[in-house]
Amino acid sequence: MSPELKKVDARGISCPQPVLLAKKALEESPAGLEIRVDNTTAKGNVERFVKNLGYSVAAVAHGDEFIITATKKP
Repeated sequence: MSPELKKVDARGISCPQPVLLAKKALEESPAGLEIRVDNTTAKGNVERFVKNLGYSVAAVAHGDEFIITATKKP
């Protein structure tokens, strides 16, 4: 059974705060995270940050929001 991903809601928050929230979440739960953002700048910055840490990243658009899932590569 895979570990539960840490869920973070960063909607309505400007960068760099979503990246800092992602960093904190991954420190608490290194297996990965699911973060919701509501702007393309935050989406790009969070994706770049978690990729640089070696995570696999997937992003799904839901209207004006994005759900970014980062999981540890095997």
